[in-house]
Amino acid sequence: MAIASINPATGEKLKEFAPFNDEKIEKLLKRAEHAFTHHRRQPFAKRGQLMMAAASLLEQERDKLARTMTLEMGKLFRAALDEIAKCVRACRFYAENGERFLEDEAAQTDAARSYVRYEALGPVLAIMPWNFPFWQVFRFAAPALMAGNVGLLKHAGNVPQCALAIEEIFCRAGFDEGIFQTLLIDAKQVERIIIDSRVTAVTLTGSEKAGSAVASLAARHIKKSVLELGGSDPFIVMPSADFESALSTAIKARTINSGQSCIAAKRFLVADQIYDEFVRQFVERMRALKVGDPLDEATEIGPLATEQILQGVHQQVQKSIAAGAKLLTGGNRIHGPGFFYEPTVLAEVAIDSPAYCEEVFGPVASFFRVRDVADAVEIANATTFGLGASAWTNDRTEQDLFASELEAGMVFINAMVASDPRLPFGGVKRSGFGRELGAAGIREFMNRKTIWIA
Repeated sequence: MAIASINPATGEKLKEFAPFNDEKIEKLLKRAEHAFTHHRRQPFAKRGQLMMAAASLLEQERDKLARTMTLEMGKLFRAALDEIAKCVRACRFYAENGERFLEDEAAQTDAARSYVRYEALGPVLAIMPWNFPFWQVFRFAAPALMAGNVGLLKHAGNVPQCALAIEEIFCRAGFDEGIFQTLLIDAKQVERIIIDSRVTAVTLTGSEKAGSAVASLAARHIKKSVLELGGSDPFIVMPSADFESALSTAIKARTINSGQSCIAAKRFLVADQIYDEFVRQFVERMRALKVGDPLDEATEIGPLATEQILQGVHQQVQKSIAAGAKLLTGGNRIHGPGFFYEPTVLAEVAIDSPAYCEEVFGPVASFFRVRDVADAVEIANATTFGLGASAWTNDRTEQDLFASELEAGMVFINAMVASDPRLPFGGVKRSGFGRELGAAGIREFMNRKTIWIA
């Protein structure tokens, strides 16, 4: 993919960038290595001060930064404003709690004194996706930089202006040269960075295919990796649920970011007793959603990020219909400028169709009728993914069962799945390994050093 900003609402190319050459990459790697030697020794108070400054800059310039997001990847402007606010919260959360999360941990042994110390690893390569172009980066960068690591960002090729804006925020906040750097490189140049001895670890948020390739390469070179990959999150609704709350949240959970979210609900498992009415109202509300200009406050669904993504979603829908799925609404590209797709609902989806076994990255919901809790759990777990799951029930026994039996890194009861700086974020199965956010996230790229004093 070319490194270029293309407005998804119009198809217009805004700006194009040449990938960095080998000489430029070498310069940035040397700079990162040098920066780490002093950044790791800075006191937490100093790092926290710098992170708070970054948060303030984000807050002061949120309108400009949000507009960049909207123009570059099609995110609704109000959602882009919310994304910047979430980055601000993450920066402040780690500035306030980073030192506490990484305090020495005393161990009860027969030594005179023994403890575990957390020490930063070094430069970490972050390979980030386009769908949350600021939040995905800050949820890595805020804990990593507070821990004393330095960051190298390889962002998606369609959001280079967001990538450069993030680097500028950290520089203007006062972080020294080399502590956070954006690498404008294409996919063919990534291997060189991963295998370089100065890069100590890699984190990737993206597709299953990309995660497998990056993790394999990192493992061959004995480097730590963290992967947050795709999801096919179930959204389960049982008879005891608050019907209106579940319904309104279901629409939001499927259409957030125009459906382009790993933790968006994708498979809707509804109890037989309420299935017909729930589906009827869901379809009605999906049809009523306003699709259009993401800068317009009235718009509820914006464009998909690229022409390629749009074509991929349409192919998945058509293949699912050909395999037996029933189309209840949508199912077509909206013709005209930009990459718009109709809000779509499928039912009676076959188990071997894309809408059942693949991640559909667009406003496409698939419905399944379930007999009871056991049936819901079985269908929910019948996927290679295990990122998030949302279950709606006011029955305490059912709540406990979903919490224990759903195969996912995150289970939300009577709420949609969301990321929160205070809680670990990540998945199981082919949704990846390792965790971002929370105390677990800041500890991922650390040496847990055992100290024994006899």
